[in-house]
Amino acid sequence: MGDMSSMSRESKKQQLRRQMITPGKDFPPGRSQKEEQELYVARQKKRRKNLIKAGLALALVFVAAGGWFYYQQIFRFTEYETIRQIPLSQGSLVGYETFGKNVIKYTRDGASYVDNRGAAVWNDSYEMKLPIVSVNGDYAAIADQQGNKIYIYNTSGKVGEATTILPITKVAVSGLGFVAVVVEGPASSYLYCFTKDGSPHGTEMKANISGNGYMMDISVSKDGTQMMASYVYLKGGQAKSRVVFYDFSEVGKNQATRLVGGFDEPFENAVVPRVVYLKTPYSCAFGSTGPVFFSSKNLLKPEMLSQVLLEEEIQGIFYSDEYVGVVVWNNTNEGERRLEVYRADGKHVLSKEFTYDYTHADIDGELIFLYNDNSCRIYNMAGVEKLDAVFDFAVTKIRRGSAPNTLLVIGPQEMREIKLK
Repeated sequence: MGDMSSMSRESKKQQLRRQMITPGKDFPPGRSQKEEQELYVARQKKRRKNLIKAGLALALVFVAAGGWFYYQQIFRFTEYETIRQIPLSQGSLVGYETFGKNVIKYTRDGASYVDNRGAAVWNDSYEMKLPIVSVNGDYAAIADQQGNKIYIYNTSGKVGEATTILPITKVAVSGLGFVAVVVEGPASSYLYCFTKDGSPHGTEMKANISGNGYMMDISVSKDGTQMMASYVYLKGGQAKSRVVFYDFSEVGKNQATRLVGGFDEPFENAVVPRVVYLKTPYSCAFGSTGPVFFSSKNLLKPEMLSQVLLEEEIQGIFYSDEYVGVVVWNNTNEGERRLEVYRADGKHVLSKEFTYDYTHADIDGELIFLYNDNSCRIYNMAGVEKLDAVFDFAVTKIRRGSAPNTLLVIGPQEMREIKLK
């Protein structure tokens, strides 16, 4: 009995030693303590080696991310090389606008959809004295200002056309092809709407400066259910401005004249020459005193989010779905102009003072393009100047290229894809 107890105690001691050497591990019976110790040490070495490899891989990821961040946000390009050059037919060129994934070229005698290799996806002919264009996603409307014709396109070609009796002053298109135009009569302005094939939509409005006001500008939401308009009207013998919102969906059918919101006070001392829908549900009215941002999250009650009051004279405006840019004449010695950029919800992004005589401004993704007919300045959203370049060819439009750090520079007679270095 005593021998049995002694053997039992010895067995428990050996089991305890094994547990102390390799906590939580079970080894096959018959293995010696030395073998178990060697296996444990080998496992620990392998574990340390794997941790070192993982640490090195993580360090490489951080280094690569840091390098990419520096390259994209801080690195400044100093030169470029032309990697592709394509001749373009000029015609009576008026301009280019970003359209779908490419650009639409419009002239006095026709329009074409040009891809990033300079090839015309489609062409269409017309005759206009002064073509004006509105683009919204994959749809574009080209109207003859002070004329009577409207042509409606998507990225596959012409889908419709419409005619007005009175001369056209403004045109706006939705991302689904719904078109609104303002026409001018002897004493009043009128709004007419058309479906994408050019058929009358049935929506008509009349405005005059002594009544509800004269329409200055219009914009249609991407889905075509909402429209915003700026008006100038008389009050006490003085010209005042207002911004009004309409809803053409089921939501607004019970409202008088589809009116769902109006704002007078923010524009009491301003003129509002431009209104625009940004990404859903945001919109912006460009007043002479600064931009005013709205949200139509509640379709029956649009809300003013913020009003930016700028003391300096506004010299230029531009925008994308995501951002709004304003250039003012500067009142400091850091530069003769100042760039202010805001997000679609009105939050301020950057201020940048600069001295540069630009004639065009665009936002493409996270890049800001300022350019004239033979040079450009490019900034990112951190305010870093990415490029200051002079070209030896005429420039009409600049946008990002198909590959990283490339640009498409489009002129009246040629398109070039350039790589920044």
